[in-house]
Amino acid sequence: MFLYQLHEFGRAFLAPHAYWAEANAKVFSAPGSLLSTLPGADQFSAASELFHRIAKDYEKPEFGIHSVEVDGSVYPVVEREVARKPFCRLLRFKRFSDDAGAIGEMKGQPPVLVVAPLSGHHATLLRDTVRTLLRDHKVYITDWVDARMVPAGDGVFTLDDYVAYIEDFIRQIGADDLHVISVCQPTVPVLAAVSLMAARGETTPRSLVLMGGPIDARESPTSVNNLATQRPLWWFENNLIHQVPVNYPGRGRRVYPGFLQHSGFMAMNPERHFMSHWDFYRNLVKGDLDDAQSHRRFYDEYNAVLDMPAEYYLDTVRIVFQQHLLPRGTWDVAGERVTPAAIGNTAILTIEGELDDISGLGQTRAAHALCTGVPEAHRAHITVDGAGHYGIFSGRRWRTQVYPQVRDFIAGYAGQRVASRKAKSG
Repeated sequence: MFLYQLHEFGRAFLAPHAYWAEANAKVFSAPGSLLSTLPGADQFSAASELFHRIAKDYEKPEFGIHSVEVDGSVYPVVEREVARKPFCRLLRFKRFSDDAGAIGEMKGQPPVLVVAPLSGHHATLLRDTVRTLLRDHKVYITDWVDARMVPAGDGVFTLDDYVAYIEDFIRQIGADDLHVISVCQPTVPVLAAVSLMAARGETTPRSLVLMGGPIDARESPTSVNNLATQRPLWWFENNLIHQVPVNYPGRGRRVYPGFLQHSGFMAMNPERHFMSHWDFYRNLVKGDLDDAQSHRRFYDEYNAVLDMPAEYYLDTVRIVFQQHLLPRGTWDVAGERVTPAAIGNTAILTIEGELDDISGLGQTRAAHALCTGVPEAHRAHITVDGAGHYGIFSGRRWRTQVYPQVRDFIAGYAGQRVASRKAKSG
């Protein structure tokens, strides 16, 4: 029960050593420094920076999206918080221009809500997704709050609460013209939110893009899926859930700590991470600063993790990965049955990576078998050849292969709404 406290003690112990290593890395590599002329200075500097990066604490990165280039013109971008709840902020990235024509064009572009995963990493992992979408859309994103920073007095956060948050954000932005993109884990609660809204007769978004998520985790199970099914729920609660220490606002809150999640991430591909760090050391020694900087950017994001609320995490393990309640049609959220077949006026696009080792092939595509109220002509699927999990929403494949299809799909429903089967039959 004291694992989190022991982790904090170790982090505090390493902090001064990490700062000292950072200082050594700088003074033994700085041009003009007498120490940089000593034999072995390059190796010592590289080793010091490597130790610093392994031992230091990683804070949440910034989105850092300050401008977007469209057809050769650069437009400033300002990040704004438009709504706040205890466990999530709704952000908008607003573009500006002093050209009346450009302003008119941007105002007429469709709004998109990007639902980021609450599964370890911060929403900044979708930086490339947001930056690319900004070329042609008004972009909002869910920015989930680290649970250790949420006071215990704000209550618990469950998977039901996640669904309710998404419903509220959709209503606040305005569902009538909205398009929703969910990446990875939130495909399940997002589909549930839209299903519940449709069943109540509420206006639903014009389109829904589901990317690399476990709609039906029974399809092509991965090592992530197997971990959840090979152990009973009590094992996860007894071994992975801990209380936030007293030095954080969320003191006493039960969470799945970020440092444990990070250990799991690293354990999935230990050889790859070891070689990446070794290559980083060698690049520093050789003076290959571009590759070294690429390493820093990647691990600044990868090593920044957040704590997940215990109730939400255990709900996800049970409902999504163990009992498969959504595809079985037996999931109730706050007393309401989730029925994807109730969706009729929202176009559906599913996207999977051929080599995805987190959400296997078929898991996201399973949404089509559930959303039978949407005419087949308004449902589409993309399998991205050669892409892993991250490649479908970040990087070259996302920008050159996936995004053009997502953009065109959204554009196809920006000026019209799907006529559901029920409307046709009525």
